Amino acid sequence: MLLGWWFACLWLFALPARAQEPSAVRLWPSPDYTRLAIESRQPIEYKYFQLGDPDRLVIDLHDVAPNAVLDRLPAAVQADDPFIASIRVGLNRPGVTRVVLTLKVPVRPSVFSLPPTGDYGDRLVVDLYPAQGKRFSAAQILEGQDQPRASQSPAAPPQRKVIVVVDPGHGGEDPGATGPDGVHEKTVTLAIGKRIKALLDQQPGIKAYLTRNGDYFIPLGERVKIAQELHADLFVSIHADSAPPGVIAEGTSVYALSEKGATSVAARWLARNENASDLVGGVNFNVRDKYLRRTLFDLSQTATINDSLKLGHDVLDAVAKMNPLHYSHVEQAAFAVLKSPDIPSVLVETAYISNPVEEKQLIDPVFQEKLAKAIVTGIVDYIHHQPSWERTRLAEEGGGSARRGMRGR
Repeated sequence: MLLGWWFACLWLFALPARAQEPSAVRLWPSPDYTRLAIESRQPIEYKYFQLGDPDRLVIDLHDVAPNAVLDRLPAAVQADDPFIASIRVGLNRPGVTRVVLTLKVPVRPSVFSLPPTGDYGDRLVVDLYPAQGKRFSAAQILEGQDQPRASQSPAAPPQRKVIVVVDPGHGGEDPGATGPDGVHEKTVTLAIGKRIKALLDQQPGIKAYLTRNGDYFIPLGERVKIAQELHADLFVSIHADSAPPGVIAEGTSVYALSEKGATSVAARWLARNENASDLVGGVNFNVRDKYLRRTLFDLSQTATINDSLKLGHDVLDAVAKMNPLHYSHVEQAAFAVLKSPDIPSVLVETAYISNPVEEKQLIDPVFQEKLAKAIVTGIVDYIHHQPSWERTRLAEEGGGSARRGMRGR
C-alpha cells in the first residue's frame, strides 16, 4: 500500500502546475471537410502524426488534463461524418492528453491555432480534407445537388441554364449575429437560402446552387471559388445582421462591392463585420493559395460592379413590395465575399436579427417564404433585362470551361 501511495505521488508531481482543461469542444462535419475545434483559456501546445491499418490521426495535447469536456468528443461523432469513424481520448503520459481519430478514409490534416476572437477563446483547430482530390471542390461541397449539364441536342449549339449561386452566410464555428432571443444568423440564412434555391429551380432556364447546405463553416474566399468553379452567372449572399451597439435598425438592404470605399459609415461597419467571418470561423491563412489572393484583391471589376448594382436594384425593388427597406438604394462597401472579378454579386441583409420584432419574423416560415419569393422575383427580373445574355457552353475538350457574355441594359 505504501509503494502504491508513493507512485501515485510521483505521478501527481509529474503533472505540470500549469496544466489546463479545455473549456469547449465542437465537431463540424461537412461534405468537403470535417472540423474539430478545442477551445481553451490559453493556447494549447500540440503535436500530431498519422498512423495506418487502420488510418488514424493522433493529436497529443501538452500540458492539458483530461476533463469532462474532452470526454464529450467520442459521443460528438456523427454516423454520417464522411471522415471520422470514432474518437478516443485519454491520458497518454504525465502532462500529455492524447486524442485519437480513427478515420473512414485517408485524410490530409490541417492543424493550426487561433487566437481569441468574438465569443471564442484560444482554439486548436483540426481540419480533415480528403487525401485525394481538390480542396473545397464545388463537386464535393455541393454533394447531392445536380451538376449543370449542357444540352445533348446535336442540332443546336450546346446551351446551359443561367447558374445562380445562393450563399447562406456564416455557418459552423461562425454563427454570425445573434438576436435577443438567441437566434443565430447562420440558422435563418440557411433556411431562407434553401427556399430561394427551391424557387429558382422552378424557373425555366435557371439552375441554383447553395454554397453550403448544412451547418458548417466555409471561408469567404472559398465561397467565391465555389461560384467560379460552377461557372456561375450570378452570386447572391444571404445575411441577417445586427446593427451597431445602441442602434435600433429595421428593414431589408442590399449591398454591392465598392472599389473606392463604402457609400456610408453603416456600410463600412457592416463590411468590416462580415469580413471578420474568416477570423471567427477560423481560417489557416498560411495555406491560402495564390489563386484566392488574386481573386480577393483583383480590383479590375468595374463592369461587374455595374452589373451587380443593376441586380441589386431589381432585388431591392421586388423586396420593397413585401417588406420595409432600410435603404432605398443599393449600398456599396468592400465585402470580401462579393469580390469575384467576373460574376455580378450582391449581399442581401434580409432583416436585422438584433431587432426583437424582426428576429421573430426571420424564424417565421411564412415570412421566410415571402422574402425568398421577393428575392427570386428580383433575380428573375434582372435576368429578363438581359435579352442579349449569351448562355453558351464551349466544348470541353482538354478541360475547357464555360464562358459568359453580358451586355448591360
